[in-house]
Amino acid sequence: MLRRHLAICSLAVLLAAPAHAQSSVTLYGIVDIGLTYTNSAQTAVVGGKPAGGSQFALTDAHATGLSGSRWGLRGTEDLGGGLSTIFVLESGFLANSGALAQGGAEFGRRAYVGLSNTLGKVTLGRQYDPLIDFVQPFAASGSWAGYMGAHPDDLDNLTNTNRINNSVKVNTAKFGGFSAGALYSFGGVAGNATQNQIWALGAGYTGGAFAFGAGYLNARDPNVSFYGNTPNKGTATANNIGSTGSATSPQSYPVYAGYASAKTLQIIGGGASYTLGGAVFSLAATNTRFDNLGSSSGPNPLHYSGDAIFTSLDFNVRYNVTPFFQVGTGIDYTHRNSVKGDDGAKYLQLDLGADYFLSKRTDLYLLTVLQRAMGTDSLGQPAVASIAGFSPSTTDKQIGVRLGIRHKF
Repeated sequence: MLRRHLAICSLAVLLAAPAHAQSSVTLYGIVDIGLTYTNSAQTAVVGGKPAGGSQFALTDAHATGLSGSRWGLRGTEDLGGGLSTIFVLESGFLANSGALAQGGAEFGRRAYVGLSNTLGKVTLGRQYDPLIDFVQPFAASGSWAGYMGAHPDDLDNLTNTNRINNSVKVNTAKFGGFSAGALYSFGGVAGNATQNQIWALGAGYTGGAFAFGAGYLNARDPNVSFYGNTPNKGTATANNIGSTGSATSPQSYPVYAGYASAKTLQIIGGGASYTLGGAVFSLAATNTRFDNLGSSSGPNPLHYSGDAIFTSLDFNVRYNVTPFFQVGTGIDYTHRNSVKGDDGAKYLQLDLGADYFLSKRTDLYLLTVLQRAMGTDSLGQPAVASIAGFSPSTTDKQIGVRLGIRHKF
């Protein structure tokens, strides 16, 4: 009898094993924390002028480092015939405090489910747009410089400041080195199919030493649909992009916070890279438009009208000194047109970085960013420097330095 029971149990295990092997769930994550310094950080706005001083802090990479801290679940199930179900649930958190990132959303980084086969995949949920997939890798921030290496205030979203809710996304597999993607986000407004909608396209190629990519995003009522998609934001009466500051709080995103009344946000970008020995030379360019200012999509205290158009050009180089040590340098120039008769704005930024890998999972890195602002920013003040992730400067110059440690699991 005992032998019979053992035989039945063994057969059950053998029959169950193939089914078990066809599906999997993986727990993964990153913890990235470090010491930061800036020579000038706002603490308040007093008498209409920014006030503050230098700052030392211990911060999570969500604000200033290479990879925002996160944990996630990634799963797949084989449905047969080459078709699989896939899902990702990814939660961002602040390693220095344990608090949820992305405005308190439980799975604020990504949350989607979909189907995948040899031709590509279709996914539904909270996701990255195609500019992230096809253009971000060529910017310094997407390659080696982290969030603080983004274009001023991450104005073109190449460093994932904002994700897309309620979206359907299609990505092809690579065919001859080429791939493409498209995304559509439903606005969800009864009687108006275009209000709050977002759509985006992208394509890229990788072959040998050369790679390139391009993408386009169009967001209607961006103050709500694009910038207001976390639990702590969302109404058209509030400025979901940034803040003008107060006697007890600093400004935020002064590069473009004044354009919350735009009816449409359009971002077009492209990039390319060439690998030569241990060096990778990359170029990325974006055009970001806040069109039809003065709409009801958001507040407009400065009574703007017309369009605010930013053009950014980013040239950077990454060099592998050894298999365990890499360095990088890059320069970024951003220009904005005149809005309401102002003199426009210009931002010049220099990025420097070094990364040493202690193992496949752990690395130590040092980042330095120097930025200078010129002209008039979106808040109608003499433009202040605003390195992504830091509190804006009190002046037209700012230096940010970070020494960090990152562990992947």
